[in-house]
Amino acid sequence: MAQQFVGSGWSFPLRTDTTGSIALSSGSREIVEAIRLIVGTSPGERPMRPEFGCTIHERVFDTADATTVGEIARDVKEALRRWEPRIEVQSVDVTIDDMEHEKLYVDVGYSIRGSNDKRNLVFPFYVIPEEED
Repeated sequence: MAQQFVGSGWSFPLRTDTTGSIALSSGSREIVEAIRLIVGTSPGERPMRPEFGCTIHERVFDTADATTVGEIARDVKEALRRWEPRIEVQSVDVTIDDMEHEKLYVDVGYSIRGSNDKRNLVFPFYVIPEEED
């Protein structure tokens, strides 16, 4: 039953398979691709679905500090809860890279609804550092 709920769809990024047809993804792979698509899309980027996406991209010019970390975590949670009904978001942890302070890691902990399958996915996110005079 859980597998039927997950379903299948076009692969992301869009590509062809060995027969020249549009490649499909299914199961947990399809969910990973959907999560990446949601987080990687800015609201307003899709003309026919202007609210779709994650507002994380509004943070690219923010400083890498505790406030930004909290806002990014909130943005990702809200977007995934709204746009990906096949998962239960367990946690979103954002950490700043020790060596490259403009790089943040967004670690999404989730489980597939209808299963006991807990997973996580990590996204690198970069802020643009302020130019020094």
